Amino acid sequence: MAEPLIPTVDLSPFTKNDEDGKKKAMEVITKACSEYGFFQIVNHGVPINLLQRALDLSKVFFEYPSDEKLKSSPASNAPLPAGYNTQPQQSPDKNEYLLMFPPGSTFNVFPQNPPDFKRVLEDVFSKLTETGLLVETIVNQCLGLPPNFLKEYNHDRSWDFMVALRYFPATESENNGLTEHEDSNCISLVFQDEAGGLEVSKDGEWIPVIPAKGTLVVNISDVIQVLSNNKFKSATHRVVRPKGRSRYSFAFFYNLQGDKWVEPLPHFTKDIGESPKYRGFQYSEYLQLRLRNKTHPPTTPEDEIRITHYNITS
Repeated sequence: MAEPLIPTVDLSPFTKNDEDGKKKAMEVITKACSEYGFFQIVNHGVPINLLQRALDLSKVFFEYPSDEKLKSSPASNAPLPAGYNTQPQQSPDKNEYLLMFPPGSTFNVFPQNPPDFKRVLEDVFSKLTETGLLVETIVNQCLGLPPNFLKEYNHDRSWDFMVALRYFPATESENNGLTEHEDSNCISLVFQDEAGGLEVSKDGEWIPVIPAKGTLVVNISDVIQVLSNNKFKSATHRVVRPKGRSRYSFAFFYNLQGDKWVEPLPHFTKDIGESPKYRGFQYSEYLQLRLRNKTHPPTTPEDEIRITHYNITS
């Protein structure tokens, strides 16, 4: 049997203290993160029926008329537009979305309908936060960092956010749902409906992530790539819209507090005689640059700000 293109890892050994199972899982995760930053997980602690309920309710919400959805428009003081929004007219990305911060955040603007939606969103967010912490702990081990290093470095969960998305059906002339990119945060968790459309770049090819019920997709993001001095890769991915139907998905961004300083760790530089590949930066500065990519789309892909903006050229 050929290896599946994107490996699926069972996380149950990490909750059952199965040392042999842990070792095998970490080998698979380390290989995937070192090469292209993408893998899938099962037995991750989020109930499958909760994931399905979230997708079902998001479909109901996004089918509402615009005036109903716009009742959940973002407050102007939020760091990101929490609530309902659509991509700017000039954006190449064709989707609408509902964004939320952690349950209890004053920035959150929840829809009144469907009635159960708010509770389900908060439940999903809480469960994905726990899964994010588990994955962060595993990544910490795979990188050979001191126990709890990433947890202590990244202890503030108030900047985490989650997005429910609806991608419009492809047209005859274009099918871009989300342009090729890497995520700016630490770790992202995604679940998608059966329409699929998520693709990851591996060895110069676009590999489709085939939807599987109850599976979460994990992608390593820019902060981990910088901290590890490129040992682990930030996953390059995109969304291609299917024809004849909408695509629904959720993306959870296990994030970093904005005041944090991000630079390659000594563990991956001076401790092993390697030069840092990035200059240090405050995370909020990078977020602002990335947000500008969305609000003022660059005229050419080369002008888009990515983590390469902080590269140290030798």
